[in-house]
Amino acid sequence: MNDADGVWLVVGLGNPGPTYAGHRHNIGYLVNDELARRLGGSFRSHKSGRADVLEGRLGSVGSGLPGPRVVLVRPRSYMNELGGPTKALANFYKVRPDHLVAIHDELDIPFDTMRVKLGGGDNGHNGLRSLRGSLGTGDFYRVRVGIGRPPGRQDVADYVLSNFNATERKELPFVVDQAADAVESLVLDGLEKTQQRFNS
Repeated sequence: MNDADGVWLVVGLGNPGPTYAGHRHNIGYLVNDELARRLGGSFRSHKSGRADVLEGRLGSVGSGLPGPRVVLVRPRSYMNELGGPTKALANFYKVRPDHLVAIHDELDIPFDTMRVKLGGGDNGHNGLRSLRGSLGTGDFYRVRVGIGRPPGRQDVADYVLSNFNATERKELPFVVDQAADAVESLVLDGLEKTQQRFNS
């Protein structure tokens, strides 16, 4: 896997296992599942043993040729430790931080809204903090999928580790689909065009 422009690593942030599957904190996993469906493949254990991956080509460029090579990543470690497995995969596939996309939940954006950006802080997000710590930089792309703030006095940790409510679940397939579109756009068309389309 060695194109001129390099391979893209697309990491869905979340916690492994069925207990966490429907949680707000696992939106990154859900978006990567949709991207896997589009690639027509399924995740397999990487030889590092610390993540499941799916390799393929995302979308197609204007000439109808297959799009860039991507590796979709589902870390098997918990949110606050996923930087290590991601760094190992970045080294394995020789991916630079500017070819890494992290898909994650974002408290400061309302549900069914998203923002795409390059770099920035971790804003209290344990997954982003772990990535920054392991990679030694925050200069990677983020697809920030809004989950909104908890209602009333609900604790933030309890909120992110709880399931989407009934109303949100109806909208969730649309949200996941749009975030997957944003990842494709980012890889194919770059940051500026993607922000114009998706940073509503």
